[in-house]
Amino acid sequence: LAIAAFSNNANAQSTANATATATIVTPIGITKDIDMSFGNIAVTGTSGTVVLSTADGREKTGGVTLPNVTGIVSAASFDVTGTGGYTYTIIIPATIELKHTNSTDVMSVTNINNSVGASGALDAKGTQKIKVGGTLNVASSQLAGVYSNASDLSVTVNYN
Repeated sequence: LAIAAFSNNANAQSTANATATATIVTPIGITKDIDMSFGNIAVTGTSGTVVLSTADGREKTGGVTLPNVTGIVSAASFDVTGTGGYTYTIIIPATIELKHTNSTDVMSVTNINNSVGASGALDAKGTQKIKVGGTLNVASSQLAGVYSNASDLSVTVNYN
């Protein structure tokens, strides 16, 4: 009689390994470069507007004039930094109010817009410039003087 012996090895366990990684990206940041300025404006007794474009140009409507001595005319400018190639959302206010430095008189800036739109994309170096313009609403009897708002024209950016 012949006895056959078979060896049957059964593995009850098997193992595979995975690599775990994490990438820390450069935090998104924004800094103001230039303040928004509508320049010098004269009131003629009729209300009107001054529209400041994101390209630093301005146009008037209604009862305002733009004197030859323009003063400083500039859209607000912001520099966004972060990880190159990333996209981000932009949040800006729709309206802000400018207050006379020596009284309670105000003017509103409406239709605030920017040069990038609702979202932007950082270039390969991780930068992009955002310019912000809007429409200044001037009353027919607007008090002469300087009007400003140092805090409400805020631009917020967040990675998508």
